[in-house]
Amino acid sequence: MYRVYGDRLSGNCYKVKLLMNHLDIDHEWIEIDILQGETKTNEFLSKNSNGKIPLLELPSGQYLSESNAILNYLAHGTHYLSDDPWERANILQWQFFEQYSHEPYIAVARFIAKYLGLPEERRAEYEAKQEGGYKALSVMEQQLSKTDFLVNGSLTIADISLYAYTHVADEGGFDLSEYPAVRAWLDRVSSHPHHLTMS
Repeated sequence: MYRVYGDRLSGNCYKVKLLMNHLDIDHEWIEIDILQGETKTNEFLSKNSNGKIPLLELPSGQYLSESNAILNYLAHGTHYLSDDPWERANILQWQFFEQYSHEPYIAVARFIAKYLGLPEERRAEYEAKQEGGYKALSVMEQQLSKTDFLVNGSLTIADISLYAYTHVADEGGFDLSEYPAVRAWLDRVSSHPHHLTMS
């Protein structure tokens, strides 16, 4: 059986949980509290020297980290990850976008507000994240005003990657009212029969 070490309220961990639910992959979830330093223990570091979650433990005893790498591994051979080189590259393009242009703004702002309670000493950092977050949402809006999903008109791991933090962007101070295509896409993703809410 697979084991996943993660935090249920983390978008990066949630995306793994969501895909596993879509694919009906049996697994054990091991809750990790990053604020209590549980990723910095010797035991955890022996599994992932980078000290981060999510972390997937395979039945073979191997470990795989980085949320989007985990999604690519689990989705291999399914319709969530195309075998076509162009479509696969487009999926990866959106996943790189998520990690470099979306997550550093929307997820970090959410972490400062939701996890840390928006302490005054980090307010300037929180406010500085808003411009980049809105830019990322605008890029998504342009694509989703033309297509129902990000790649090839069907749900892929590109959508799962970006859904994770976009659907809770308001918790980072982002107002989605000016992004109707993004909001319609969020509804399409959440209406899937194998959808799982973050909890």
